[in-house]
Amino acid sequence: MLTNSRLVHQPHDHGRCINAAMTRAHDLCIEQNARMTTTRESVLRLLWQSHRPLGAYQLQDQLAELLNKPIAPPTVYRAIEFLLQLGLIHRLPSLNAYIGCPFPNSEHSNLFLICTECGSASEMAHATINNTLQSAGAKVNFTLQSQSLELFGLCPQCSEPLEADSNE
Repeated sequence: MLTNSRLVHQPHDHGRCINAAMTRAHDLCIEQNARMTTTRESVLRLLWQSHRPLGAYQLQDQLAELLNKPIAPPTVYRAIEFLLQLGLIHRLPSLNAYIGCPFPNSEHSNLFLICTECGSASEMAHATINNTLQSAGAKVNFTLQSQSLELFGLCPQCSEPLEADSNE
């Protein structure tokens, strides 16, 4: 059982979730004196639409459909790079995909729970894991700058049928 944690992907008002993410992004841009262009905002909004990681070419296709015009790959990659630099999104290396960050501009674990059934992903902040990783690095005089832990399994919605089957 994980303790001292904060799980992001729980039942929630998704419209409110997206609006909060966009508000945080705009506030962070103001703080950092960065410019949130229409393309950057659209990419970020697409990443928050489903809580499923998206690859650059998926984003390119969806952005072209959204804006009703062809979008060149460099346009998408520049938007992704900007959002990564501000900490508004994360890259999930094993999937070569991106997902919105619910904790931008704060230190957190980058612990991702990825459902192998539906493809949803959630990010969890976990103080004990943060401390353990920092401590492990400190023992060998290693300064930890970033990490990404990806755990694969079934989300609560996908594991419900399994739980029902085991009770029969």
